[in-house]
Amino acid sequence: MELTQNMAAAVSDQVTMELEASIVYLQLSIELEDQDLTGMSSWMRAQAEEEQVHAAKFIQHALDRGTSPQIGTITAPSFAGKSPVELFQAALDHERKVSESIRNLYRTAHKEDDIDIIPLLNWFIDEQVEEEATVGEIVGQLERVGEDGNGILRMDAKLGARTPDVVAAEG
Repeated sequence: MELTQNMAAAVSDQVTMELEASIVYLQLSIELEDQDLTGMSSWMRAQAEEEQVHAAKFIQHALDRGTSPQIGTITAPSFAGKSPVELFQAALDHERKVSESIRNLYRTAHKEDDIDIIPLLNWFIDEQVEEEATVGEIVGQLERVGEDGNGILRMDAKLGARTPDVVAAEG
């Protein structure tokens, strides 16, 4: 079943949103690297790569259904001079934006009676709940640590120990 025009536009918008999220995480990674927080920076880079995989999932779904998604305009954000907690809060805010975009895509699928995209969207809804919970927990821990250098360095080490995700192999 080919995507309707409205669904194709919504999927293209979501591809752009996922690639924007990748750019956001990459910029956050740069800011953390500039603060010598290489573990946090590495965590953000892994997130940036994960967002590219997410975009690829939507792209492939559209292509499989006879539509070529179009990537929209993406503007790189600026986070200069922000503290680690502010940078992770920015990540959380962006994850919430992505979550709402996925929910809107789900609403569009229902309006367009597009049953075929629902399994993909269900995977993304679950993924976004997990993403918001994970980043929210990090924000909470960084708020608890405050300006304590030892605490920040412990968080940096913890986040730097992240093992590569197996997102590409998941549903």
